[in-house]
Amino acid sequence: MQRRHFIRAMSGSLLLLADGSILRANIFSEKKVVLRFAIASDGHYGEAKTEFSEYYQSLVKSINAFHSTMPLDACVINGDIIHNEPAFLPEAAKELQQLQVPFYVTRGNHDRVSAEVWQQTWNMPLNHSVVIKDQVFLLGDTSNEKGKYLVPDADFFNSSLTQYKRAQNIFIFLHITPVKWTENAVDGVDFQKLIQKHKNVKAVFNGHDHDQDNVKMLGKIPFLFDGHFGGSWGTGYRGFRVVELLEDNSMRSFIMNPSVRMNEFDARI
Repeated sequence: MQRRHFIRAMSGSLLLLADGSILRANIFSEKKVVLRFAIASDGHYGEAKTEFSEYYQSLVKSINAFHSTMPLDACVINGDIIHNEPAFLPEAAKELQQLQVPFYVTRGNHDRVSAEVWQQTWNMPLNHSVVIKDQVFLLGDTSNEKGKYLVPDADFFNSSLTQYKRAQNIFIFLHITPVKWTENAVDGVDFQKLIQKHKNVKAVFNGHDHDQDNVKMLGKIPFLFDGHFGGSWGTGYRGFRVVELLEDNSMRSFIMNPSVRMNEFDARI
């Protein structure tokens, strides 16, 4: 897709104001993008009666094509990379290694492998941080080897949010939603209180709920969902989310489904 097509699709975006109100914005912002990244979740490699290998190939092809036109600094695969069976993890990893963008992963409830196997496969722990262009990514674990739904790790997030309290922005990635908005979420009340104390938490990204591709607000913090790129249920398309941080520190996000741009969201916080 040519860049002019992306621009044409910008009409009807949403603008989040500092007081939490949302307005519709019709003017395309030409402000410089200082950071651009993609998020995809719920590939469910190995799920029976699904074309899981094709779903992975489609995602990689679509992200690489997007990257060739609008360069990405990173990509996060936000959980449920496989579907229960640990033997599928090396195959899924091999597919994702075809991405032409540095990528990071979180464990979902269907990624039923140990912390040791996770570390060996991805060379990253279950809970970890990474700094990209002075912007902080906190990637948290929300399940265990048996697939139990868990709230985010309190020790990790307390220490990390303190460590990066002077960072301009913190982006948080969790597979399972820690606010009881959906049937499949958990109610992490303490986590909710914690992140609202830190004004530099820019956004939280969730997978898990395949039928959710929208934005929900916890106070002034947007929680952004990305549907799914695999699995047997969810939105009527399989795609990924893109986030752009602009030079004025505003944030723009949209869904690629996977070749058409939709669900525009602009935030000024």
